[in-house]
Amino acid sequence: SLKEVVELYGQSGFDAIAITDHLLDSRSLLKEKEKYGKHSSIEPDRYADYRRELRDAAHYAMETYNMLLLPGIELTNDTRKFHILAIDNTDALNPDLEVEDILQDIRNQGGISVACHPAVRNHSGAAPSEYLWSNMDRFSTMFDSWEVANRDDLFNSIGLKKFPYLANSDFHEERHFSSWKTLLRCTKNIEAVKEAIRKNDAVSIFLHRGGCIK
Repeated sequence: SLKEVVELYGQSGFDAIAITDHLLDSRSLLKEKEKYGKHSSIEPDRYADYRRELRDAAHYAMETYNMLLLPGIELTNDTRKFHILAIDNTDALNPDLEVEDILQDIRNQGGISVACHPAVRNHSGAAPSEYLWSNMDRFSTMFDSWEVANRDDLFNSIGLKKFPYLANSDFHEERHFSSWKTLLRCTKNIEAVKEAIRKNDAVSIFLHRGGCIK
């Protein structure tokens, strides 16, 4: 549950987390419903409820653990093969749009855009963002950041390209807590975190294997 995630990271001493549930493109959402009778996506008409839940969780995280919770969404287009994180966007976004249009919408809302797992994932061999990988040079400066590592995977190509970067848990279940993380040098507020990611001149990553970090 959302509260359990907050408890896990808060009790472990983290200063900030982002919650970015999946929002599937319409075709993939329909296919999942037809195949499984359920789906792994936020329903588009439930987006306002989702944001309210995140606001409540953010208040609890700050009051209980002095931990920031940045609201967001993972725009998951499994039809065209791209995953894009929007962090601290204000309104609903549409994963059916072209990548350039999605990035402009995120920017217009004051959010941060992250190209998710742009290379082949070592642990699974999957390439869910193959479209971003194939068009890496075209999109290089359009994203605020590129995912250089998640879970146990390290995407060397992003480091070699010198793209602005971050690392994250890609947290779906508790075992993903032991994973790559990002260390930012900035004050503890959402605008400062976003600016640190954008500037990318005081960013480090580390491989966390559990336990309290403070």
